[in-house]
Amino acid sequence: MNQIELLAPAGNLDSLIAGVHSGADAVYFGIGELNARRNAKNFDEDSLREASRICKERGVKMHMTVNTMVYDREYDAVLRTVELACKYGVDALIVQDLGVAQLVRRVAPQMKLHASTQLTVHNVSGAKQTKELGFSRVVLAREMSREEILQITKQVPIETEVFVHGALCMCVSGQCYMSSVIGERSGNRGLCAQPCRLPFSSGRKGDNGYALSLKDLSLADRVRELTDLGVCSFKIEGRMKRPEYVAAAVSQFRRALQGQQADMELMAAVFSRSGFTQGYFDGKTGPEMFGIRQKEDVLSGQKVLKQLNDLAAKETPRVGVDFTFCMPKDAPASLTAKDLQGNSVTVQGEIAQQALNRPTDEELVRRSMEKMGGTFYYLNSLKTEINEGLIYPASRMNLLRRQALEQLTRQRGKIQPIPFEPVEKLKAVPHSTKQMAFRAQVRQISQITENMAQQCELLIVPLNELLKNAKLLEKRWISKIAVSLPRVVFGDDEKQLKNQLTECKNLGITRLSVGNLGGVYLGREMGFTVHGEYGLNIANSGCLEEYRKLGLQDALLSFELSMARARAIGGELPRGIFLYGKMPLMVARNCPIRLGGCKDCKGFGTMQDRKKEVFEVRCTERKYSEVFNSKPLYLADKPEELQGFDYGLLYFTSETPKQADKILSAYLQTHRSMEEITRGLYYRNVK
Repeated sequence: MNQIELLAPAGNLDSLIAGVHSGADAVYFGIGELNARRNAKNFDEDSLREASRICKERGVKMHMTVNTMVYDREYDAVLRTVELACKYGVDALIVQDLGVAQLVRRVAPQMKLHASTQLTVHNVSGAKQTKELGFSRVVLAREMSREEILQITKQVPIETEVFVHGALCMCVSGQCYMSSVIGERSGNRGLCAQPCRLPFSSGRKGDNGYALSLKDLSLADRVRELTDLGVCSFKIEGRMKRPEYVAAAVSQFRRALQGQQADMELMAAVFSRSGFTQGYFDGKTGPEMFGIRQKEDVLSGQKVLKQLNDLAAKETPRVGVDFTFCMPKDAPASLTAKDLQGNSVTVQGEIAQQALNRPTDEELVRRSMEKMGGTFYYLNSLKTEINEGLIYPASRMNLLRRQALEQLTRQRGKIQPIPFEPVEKLKAVPHSTKQMAFRAQVRQISQITENMAQQCELLIVPLNELLKNAKLLEKRWISKIAVSLPRVVFGDDEKQLKNQLTECKNLGITRLSVGNLGGVYLGREMGFTVHGEYGLNIANSGCLEEYRKLGLQDALLSFELSMARARAIGGELPRGIFLYGKMPLMVARNCPIRLGGCKDCKGFGTMQDRKKEVFEVRCTERKYSEVFNSKPLYLADKPEELQGFDYGLLYFTSETPKQADKILSAYLQTHRSMEEITRGLYYRNVK
């Protein structure tokens, strides 16, 4: 088996210690608020200093999370975070925002960058793009199967990190907006309100009333398969969990990596939602993946609390030591301790005496040198240079061992800072716009009207819909048509996608609308003009500039921004704003309304929350499902608010052609008000 990094979550210093003691090879944690678990206790400089000492002594790597969308005003905080990471020798930064990645490369070019799962990398093209951007590792989306992971590890020379245990989100990584829209707390900003754990009912047979709640993932019995796939890091989720949870998960995955059977009952006792699921690893979805936290799940943890405490406290030996014990005649005894990384110390003791009974021999020395219980050291080898007939008391040998290990530990714990070069913040050039143009995105070609084709500068059509109903396209529309790629494309579907895009080119279509890095890479590779969608999560000037460098023609800003923040983003790249439509809240590889099976499903349905709000659910070729907000976003009656953007997107889903035309006219001319609408997040200042 390949050497696998076992990566433990650390929401605070106690959890970090629990993970390290239990056998983690690396830990990941956040500092301050620029991380995807802002509600965890997280770290400050004092606890980071202590964490660094603990990890350096034991040879444990540290990965710091800076994996959220970032606003322009937060760039100074990003710089301070990166400076601290460099100061205390953090091994890698986990990053979502491309603007942040660019900033790190400027101030700390030697710092390794890991592409967060929030970047929605789930296919070969996405992995290739992260590699080109300078990331040394990609954290793959949790929704991938065994075969899909293998495609990336075989085709892309980049380290891969996969989640092997912990909570599963219903939504594909990095594409959830439900928390911000209904809870005013952004999951992409580290404050997920966990709406998927709330009651949602589809009303279909087999529905338990929690249509979005998945069981926790655990792949403890699949570690050999994962290793054979070429994965380099096994990631345990849980920065919001207690130290006992971390200890249980790490210790059992360590057992599994050593070829032993993991204690699944122990891990279930500490935390589960009616047991575990193996997620998407086998390429299957269905109702067996769903579960909620039951009373018995909570009570079971009490039975193993002592065992868990013992796990968290007990130190796993991880650092091998080569001892050389010298006991010359008429000179002080000495002990040299050397680790496998080349650190070496020598301590001296007293002069050995003539033995009256049994003299000191190698066996007695070995007994003393092996007494390292409670530390993270183990005896790797022992050499002795002993003059016969002499004795050196065991208590003195033990003292030499302790002194040598203490000095070796201090040497190992020395922090090697990473060079950090403060630079003047790049000031984005204020963006100037003329009159806002309009774009229409439709679900069906039949929704396009002649008026829409004349008034809108771009008509965005889903790829599958365009190929299915290309005959409905008027030839005079072709120059305005942009094909929208599916929000997620896994595995073999990517091969099919390339063939489909070739068909589009044959139809004369040259524009592509994409919502993830894989789409950006593929569009550029195939020679399309590429437009960015909201799924890119662009929230600052630096990020927008990086997408300009990647060749985007323009990009839609995140609809999680306030209007003021969106308007303040500078730079050259033309930018748009989501102006109308039922906002997409989730895209899922599993289906919340499929609990009774797909047989009688027509590809769409609804869910209802505890407040009786109804959310539309749409299925695309039984490959993924999308959940839409209950009310459409509407701003036509606020024309004064639409300044500062190059274009506005009107997103038509269930509207008839007549209704779509009426809405377009409202933005162009009438500016009429509407009932049963939302203003989205533009005036809420989502946290």
